[in-house]
Amino acid sequence: MFVDRRDAGRRLGQQVSWQLSGQLGEGDIVVLGVLRGGVPVAAEVARTLEAPLDVIVVRKLGAPRQPEFALGAVGEDGVRVLNDDVVRQGSLAADELQALTEREWREVKRLAKEYRGVRLRESLVGRTAVIVDDGVATGATARAACQVASAHGAHRVVLAVPVAPLGWTREFANVADECIAVKTPAEFSAVGAHYRDFRATTDEEVMDYLGVAERSTDADRSGPRDS
Repeated sequence: MFVDRRDAGRRLGQQVSWQLSGQLGEGDIVVLGVLRGGVPVAAEVARTLEAPLDVIVVRKLGAPRQPEFALGAVGEDGVRVLNDDVVRQGSLAADELQALTEREWREVKRLAKEYRGVRLRESLVGRTAVIVDDGVATGATARAACQVASAHGAHRVVLAVPVAPLGWTREFANVADECIAVKTPAEFSAVGAHYRDFRATTDEEVMDYLGVAERSTDADRSGPRDS
């Protein structure tokens, strides 16, 4: 079992470093934590890779009457990705879809402002986005994050988690270039069952991790930033 998310992040960081060894150049990687529980894990991965840390702010577009069906996802800077087959099956009118999209965009903007303040989003254009969460269960949020990272211009998308079900990579074959996990147990019930300490990550902790990352990388950051 992992002691906590930081322990999981250290072990995952070693795994990612080993699997991506020799494939990437300096300044090529951005590590993106999925809010909120993915951020402590991502902070350790970023430290191991000596890469900048950011959050990826995404919102799933759930069907109005069947929210478990993801019509797509939205991210910062007006990014929207749609699962066309699900949209067609849902028979959602164009104005309903637009209203849903705008509502979730507003929430994305609110979250980005809350967690980053005036800090700019790391540009993903031409870079490798390493998307980190504390584990994968249904995979809906991680899938949306991968799609949004690609829409933001990532050259390569790597999804990295401490724990996932056996055979989990099949679900992400069309949205991630590589999937990395420390553990893939045959018997998988819940992500939290693989941690001794799985307390919820607070907003204050997320902002602290981002603040620490900002201070530690300001002096030597070489990657581009959005303006």
